[in-house]
Amino acid sequence: MSAEFTPIPLRWVGPLRLTGDVETEQEVPLATYESPLWPSVGRGARISRLVDDGIRVTVVDERMTRSSLFVAETAAAAVTASRAIVARFDELAAAVSERSRHAKLIDLDTEIVGNLLYVRFALTTGDASGHNMVTFAAETLMERVLSWHPELSYGSISGNYCTDKKATAVNGILGRGRNVIAEILIPAELVDKQLRSTAQRIVDLNVQKNLVGSTIAGALRSANAHYANMLLAFYLATGQDAANIVEGSQGFTWAEVRGDGDLYFSCTLPHLIVGTVGNGKDLPAVDDALARLGCRDERPAGENARRLAGLIAATVLCGELSLLAAQTNPGELMQSHLLLERRKDSTK
Repeated sequence: MSAEFTPIPLRWVGPLRLTGDVETEQEVPLATYESPLWPSVGRGARISRLVDDGIRVTVVDERMTRSSLFVAETAAAAVTASRAIVARFDELAAAVSERSRHAKLIDLDTEIVGNLLYVRFALTTGDASGHNMVTFAAETLMERVLSWHPELSYGSISGNYCTDKKATAVNGILGRGRNVIAEILIPAELVDKQLRSTAQRIVDLNVQKNLVGSTIAGALRSANAHYANMLLAFYLATGQDAANIVEGSQGFTWAEVRGDGDLYFSCTLPHLIVGTVGNGKDLPAVDDALARLGCRDERPAGENARRLAGLIAATVLCGELSLLAAQTNPGELMQSHLLLERRKDSTK
């Protein structure tokens, strides 16, 4: 069966200036029907080029997870098996390495509910996002565990303690995907001229809107204005699993007034599920986009995916900064939408 394609408008925005774990000055692709997103991110990108250090990117951690479910007769039996499994971690890690060149088991956590034993395997997966890689590894690990513990029975290859494509707390606490922080320090003069605001007004709005507003709404480990907008546009342009914006958009915007009115602004994205190889990455448009982003270069395994994650985090910062600044001014958000939706190109 031949595939059909839905056209989505795409524009390259920027360039963005990045330092830290990703050093580059790079345009980024955004595929979206929300055309004001391009100039909004473009404004943040312009500011990044006016600041010496640009947007500093730090990759905190990276891992992909799959939680397998085992069923015991009793809670006591589940506890005994859990302790034995943890004690044989090195053997499990060796079993993964025997079956894969890129997957490496780096951690495991267990949870017990009644007689149910959940084992959350965490692996590094090179340049892949790792969905299939961790599932394949989990199959190997389940076979090994069941051979050691005949008192356990198979429950499911995935017990939802992973957790994939759902807003949960566990991903932020134990880690899933690439944990990336993007931050920038903007002089007061640029805040005034480029954002038409002040550091104090942006800091106050971040607390009132993103922190307090999100809390009363019941947000789960998340305090931001619109990470999902930038993530979806970037994911669609680069062949990522778009459903992973569910957990990807859980993140934290933090801002401070520094010095004499300078603005410190950061976006923390604890679980970016992204990769530069794997399903969908061989489509011509996706392959071209990844090559143009510098994510097809010859580098050690994992480096291209880290570069991609850094670019995504910086793009999120650009859009988040621009939107929050606009919302410090009455009427600016709506006026900008009405104006920018009628402009042909405002991405630079």
